[in-house]
Amino acid sequence: MSSPSGPASPPPAVGLEVRPFRALTYRRHHPDDLARVSSPAYDLVTSAGRDRLAEADPHNIVRLILPHVEPDPGGSDGAARSADQAAETLERWLADGILVRDGQPALWLYEMTPPDGRPETVGWLGAVATGSGAVLPHEDTYPPAVEGRRALLAATATDLEPIVLAHDPDPEVADLTGSARSAAPTLEVQDTEGVRHRLWRVTDRPLLDRVTAALHRTSAVIADGHHRFAAARAHARGAAGAPGSDAVLALVTPMGPGGLRVAAIHRVLPDLGLDRAVAGATDGFRVRELPTAGTGPDAVVVAIDRWLAASGETGFLLIDGRRLVQLSEPSAAVLGAIPTEAPDAWRGLDVVLAHHGLLGHLLHRADDPSSVVVAHSVEEAVRTALDRRGVGLLLRAPSPADVAAVARAGARMPRKSTLFVPKPRTGLVLRPLAD
Repeated sequence: MSSPSGPASPPPAVGLEVRPFRALTYRRHHPDDLARVSSPAYDLVTSAGRDRLAEADPHNIVRLILPHVEPDPGGSDGAARSADQAAETLERWLADGILVRDGQPALWLYEMTPPDGRPETVGWLGAVATGSGAVLPHEDTYPPAVEGRRALLAATATDLEPIVLAHDPDPEVADLTGSARSAAPTLEVQDTEGVRHRLWRVTDRPLLDRVTAALHRTSAVIADGHHRFAAARAHARGAAGAPGSDAVLALVTPMGPGGLRVAAIHRVLPDLGLDRAVAGATDGFRVRELPTAGTGPDAVVVAIDRWLAASGETGFLLIDGRRLVQLSEPSAAVLGAIPTEAPDAWRGLDVVLAHHGLLGHLLHRADDPSSVVVAHSVEEAVRTALDRRGVGLLLRAPSPADVAAVARAGARMPRKSTLFVPKPRTGLVLRPLAD
């Protein structure tokens, strides 16, 4: 199970270093074309979703971020072969003029507008230095996943999709962000969730200088992309000072108004019956089965959504796609399984209690992708629990303040603890490492 990274330490007195860069974009900018060639972030794309995206257009970005290679009976490194295939595809698209390089450095102002009337999210897309210490992780990473992203970065020499950073609010950044959206956007597309993405390419040197100086007064928490950030740092260590290798493509958004909101990421434990999971949980929690309006998956989803929205409920849920069981009131033994050296901001999180108290202490479940599968929505958790003959573990989302407190305390949540939304669309802007 995850563990905190050590005693709390104050963040370094140095701010974000955000640099303009010469972007790589698709030659065709029409919204319909961008809808066909772009995709969600790689870690949100299922195997079936990857195939649908690849079939939608021969130049869909998923062919670079998730290249498909057949298993090698000889046991060769699949990550390396995938990375090499992505590099060959990228080289071909460049030669054919599918992707084109900007002539001068720019920052990109990026606006995301949800379809449900929620406030828009806006930030700056740039090359962010990885070694300053102003970028604060808050989640653990899984080493094989980091290596896969590192191999892809090394083979393509290109940041194929941005990470997302939530920076300290700054009034000048907010003012500059507002004024830079006066002209028509350079790129615009609506994704399958109805979110409208609009981007402005900003090359005005005085404005860029003011934006980068204002952002340099801030530090930021990684909202999305811990594995890609770790991969970028690993690549930099092995690149021996190669141009551009000391930075990562990042969307920098404010923490709070104008920024992101946090959704939950759930877990599924494959090949584990609900009764067996409940029997293990009974030794450390108060267990209560919850009623549903029916026995099918749809009724379960409705009951789960109602529970997640109820402010008075605590703990978390175990589900098998048909039944719901609430776990609350952890025992002293369960609380004792939480590392005592951890900062308070970390010890009080539901996801920490679930990983250390339930998965580790009571169910003896290893925290690896084969034993603990992540699900980014209630519907996905229910469907996966049914498909994998397992149990879903449904968690409430931590608040943005909780996430920031953990990061500033120098601690780490378990991997895949937070889902910051909305997310930038992959494939709209790429960053070649070398100028």
